[in-house]
Amino acid sequence: MIHNEDAEMLSILELIDDIQRLGLGHRFEKDIKSALDKIVSWEGFDVKAEDQKLHATALRFRLLRQHGYQVSQDVFKAFMDDDGKFMEYVKTDVKGMLNLYEASYLSFEGENILDEALTFSTTHLNGFKTNLGPDLSQLVSHALELPLHRRMIRLEARWYIEAYSQRKYVNGLLLELAKLDFNMVQSVLQSDLKDMSRWWKEIDLAKKLNFARDRPVECFIWAVGMVPNPQFNHCRQELTKVASLITTINDIYDVYGTLDELELFTNAVQRWDLNAVNDLPDYMKLCFMVLYNTINEMAYDSLKEHGENVILYLTKAWGDLCKAFLQEAKWSHNKYTPTFEDYLDNAELERGETRSSIPCYMCQTGASEEVAREHIRNIIDETWKKMNQDVVDDEHPFGKAFVETTINLARISHSTYQYGDGHGAPDVRAKRRVHSLIIEPISLT
Repeated sequence: MIHNEDAEMLSILELIDDIQRLGLGHRFEKDIKSALDKIVSWEGFDVKAEDQKLHATALRFRLLRQHGYQVSQDVFKAFMDDDGKFMEYVKTDVKGMLNLYEASYLSFEGENILDEALTFSTTHLNGFKTNLGPDLSQLVSHALELPLHRRMIRLEARWYIEAYSQRKYVNGLLLELAKLDFNMVQSVLQSDLKDMSRWWKEIDLAKKLNFARDRPVECFIWAVGMVPNPQFNHCRQELTKVASLITTINDIYDVYGTLDELELFTNAVQRWDLNAVNDLPDYMKLCFMVLYNTINEMAYDSLKEHGENVILYLTKAWGDLCKAFLQEAKWSHNKYTPTFEDYLDNAELERGETRSSIPCYMCQTGASEEVAREHIRNIIDETWKKMNQDVVDDEHPFGKAFVETTINLARISHSTYQYGDGHGAPDVRAKRRVHSLIIEPISLT
């Protein structure tokens, strides 16, 4: 279907979009790349139906940028007047507006047309929400909650399979394949999680350090978010170990260790010296040994499998992380900076709220919570623009898989923290994520 020479370009674009959103992108990577290579080279792209022009233009723009192709924001000038505003007739095209909205989230810094597109489409889509049929209404509400570009891939696949199956016109074979594939990938993830649960029980940190968060499943979900494709199970397992150790060590710094003990632990990690364990209190000795053995084993695997000695990079990363944790502990214990001093003097806080960026900004500037939240949202948006630019510019030395993993890390962060601290204090939403991703298969009937 994707290589059908007689198909219109819009049909191919819509098919690629459905394939990806249904979670099947990993099955058809080469086919999608081949189709997009052809699409980007077509001259005089045009859509005959007037009511499809914005939809097609925005969809083409989004898919090409997502896959690292150079495509200019100027393609949207055809829908704008001489004052740089979108024309009035555009706002009646709900499907086009929805695709314009999604496309605007792949913008770069300084792309004013896409900034205007986001403002324009958001305003009018919010106005449309109550006046649409069930299919479009569901898509619009979903997009306004969080744009597609920032959604966790496997969670989006689960949601979109359900949404796609309720359409009036569906491709039955594609839907059946999506359901089968989701359940097959889910079985792989179940096996991975069993292995990680076994590892977590064997190292026994949760029982020995009963003050620390016991979050092996949540850590595994981070790994699934970063590396969703089934064949990368080893990478998922290593990331789960890293996330579990970060969570435990963070709790040592945040809620249990004295400053003197934390100085000793930080020094031991930075030196990466097994002899340093003798200076640590008993509860830290176990944690340091688990960290030391786990990271050294990862370095050994890398050397054995790929011929790359990464131990210096790994140990430096952990040393820097513990140094950052120590600085935070000083802020908490000693009111190290005025920002935290002012804030911590005036609030009793639950886990997941201490030292968060919003209250810190409020204390530094005297801003209201609403203004502080808007400031943090702006920082997030600007950072996404930089990441979007990096994907397309390709001036870095990293491979495609690594770049996708870093983008996916930002996506799982949105998923985890959008409605609170889904890692430190999991709520019903967090538990539903686990059930839908790992436990509950999709019915094939």
